[in-house]
Amino acid sequence: MKEKMKEIAQRVSELRELSDVHPEEMAGYLKIPYETYIGYEEGKNDIPASVLYEIAQKLKVDMGLLLTGEETRMHIFTVTRKDKGVRVERRKQYKYENLAEKFIHKKAEPFIVTVKPRIDKGKPHTNSHPGQEFNYLIKGSLKLYIHDNEIILEEGDSIFFDSSYEHAMEALNDKKAKFLAIIL
Repeated sequence: MKEKMKEIAQRVSELRELSDVHPEEMAGYLKIPYETYIGYEEGKNDIPASVLYEIAQKLKVDMGLLLTGEETRMHIFTVTRKDKGVRVERRKQYKYENLAEKFIHKKAEPFIVTVKPRIDKGKPHTNSHPGQEFNYLIKGSLKLYIHDNEIILEEGDSIFFDSSYEHAMEALNDKKAKFLAIIL
């Protein structure tokens, strides 16, 4: 997976340069420290899916190009067979499967996200990104931390929220949780 992370980082760096966007400008756009952004481009830090989405927006490319290196070309429909979406590992606990990486000019990014139970205790590391997010719990139980709130979702529950607020997810009951996430 480390090799895939480095390939994505290299594509981000090359596309940013081709788009004549300086690293400082990209870090400012993403509202992250310059050092964090450079760590992404150098492949030292895994790029969160939400950040990849924002990078794609800034560079005016489809996220599929960043993930696979291939131009997206489907414009009427795209089918992603079970367990065949492009996989992105975010942190140890999170695994993302992109469900529409080949569709061009998407207005949203759909993922199947699997969250492993955490070993360490306390509130998980949060992140934020511009836009909105919809999550539908498919399997397990999930605790969401959003702003100053803690919400527990069970199978079949869903939530729609402003993703510019700090948020994180945590699998409960020492079992994996699986949900559909749509980033808008």
